[in-house]
Amino acid sequence: MIHLFDLTRQYERIRGEILNAIDKVISSGRVILGENVRRLEEEIASFIGVKHGVGVASGSDALLIALRAMGVEKGDTVVTTPYTFFATASAPYRLGARVIFVDVDENTFNIDLNQLEHVLKKEKVKAVIPVHLFGRTVDLEALSFLREKYGVMLLEDCAQSMGSEWKFSSGEIRKSGSVGDAAIFSFFPTKNLGTYGDGGMIVTNSDEIAEESRILRVHGARKKYFHEEVGYNSRLDEIHAAILRVKLRYLERWTEERIRVARTYQELFEEKKLPMVFPRVEEKGFRYHVFHQYVVIFESEEVRERVREGLKERGIQTAVYYPLPLHLQKCFKDLGYREGDFPVAESLSKRSLALPMFPELRDDEIKEVVDTIALFF
Repeated sequence: MIHLFDLTRQYERIRGEILNAIDKVISSGRVILGENVRRLEEEIASFIGVKHGVGVASGSDALLIALRAMGVEKGDTVVTTPYTFFATASAPYRLGARVIFVDVDENTFNIDLNQLEHVLKKEKVKAVIPVHLFGRTVDLEALSFLREKYGVMLLEDCAQSMGSEWKFSSGEIRKSGSVGDAAIFSFFPTKNLGTYGDGGMIVTNSDEIAEESRILRVHGARKKYFHEEVGYNSRLDEIHAAILRVKLRYLERWTEERIRVARTYQELFEEKKLPMVFPRVEEKGFRYHVFHQYVVIFESEEVRERVREGLKERGIQTAVYYPLPLHLQKCFKDLGYREGDFPVAESLSKRSLALPMFPELRDDEIKEVVDTIALFF
C-alpha cells in the first residue's frame, strides 16, 4: 500500500521528542493556554515575519474569528475562490456576508487576479480571501497592489501553504501570510505542519486584530467571566502547541523533502512523456511552492477516473481536491450561481487528481506511482 499521506513514518522519526513534550505538558498541570501556546504563537509569527500569532482550535475557526476581528459583518461583501476547502467560504457566509466567487487560474489553481480586479472595480468589497492552494503562493506583490488600490482588507488563507514564499520585483522574499491584514493557518494532521488533531492560528501585524481575536477565542471575554461580546470556545490546546513546537524545528527539512518528492515526480513524468499536466519545481532560489499536495491534471474526467481506479486496484491511494466547486454546493444555492459560471474551477474538479505526497515518500514508491499511471495511456 502506498498511502496518500502516511503520518506514521514521520512519527517514528520524532516519537521520543513528541512523547517527551506531551509528558511535560501533562506533568505541569497546565493544559489550557499555557507556556507552549504562547511560545508557539511567537515562533510562528517570527517564522512568517509578522508581529502576532493567536492560536485557535482549528483552521476553520481561524477564518471565522479573523473575519470578525477584521470587522466583517452581515451585509458586507467578501470575495474568494470556489475552488478550495469548504471553510474558506463558509466563514464569511456564517457571518451573514455576501460571498462573491472569482474563478481560478488553470495553471496555478489559485484565484485569477485579473478577474478579481474586474470584480473590485464593480463591487464595494469589504474583504478578499485569497487561498494559497496546495502549497503554491498567490502573487503576493499583486495582492498587495490590489489591496492598496481598492482599499480592501485581505485575509490570506494559508491553511495549505506554511512556509511558501514569493519574490517581489525588488528582490525581497516574503512568506505567504505576511502581506494581508491577517492570515490563517491550519494544523490539521495532514498539513505540512500538523498536529495529532485539530488546531489553527491567526497571524497579523495589527494589534487590534490580534487583541480582538484573543477575546473572541475565549467566549468574548477579556477578563474571565466578564463577556464583552458573544465569542467562541476556540483555544489551541497546550498539548497540540507542544507537539507543534517540536515539529516546527523540522519544518524546513520536511519542506525540502517535499520538494525532492515533487522533483522526482516531475523527472519521471517528463521521461514518460504522458499527456497530462503536472506541477514543476522551478529553480528560483526560493520556495514558491511547498507541495502540500501534488496534483496532476488529465485531459478528461473519463481518463482521470480510469487512472484513479487503476491506482486503487494496485494499492495506491489518491484523492480528488475538490470534486464539487463551492458555487455548486447545495448549501450555497441562495448565492445564485449555476453550472458554467466558473468553467475553470468546474473543469479542474473533473480532471485533477492528488497523488501520494509526504516527506518520507521513497523514490521507488514514486516510480511505482508513475509507472502505474503510464499503464493507462
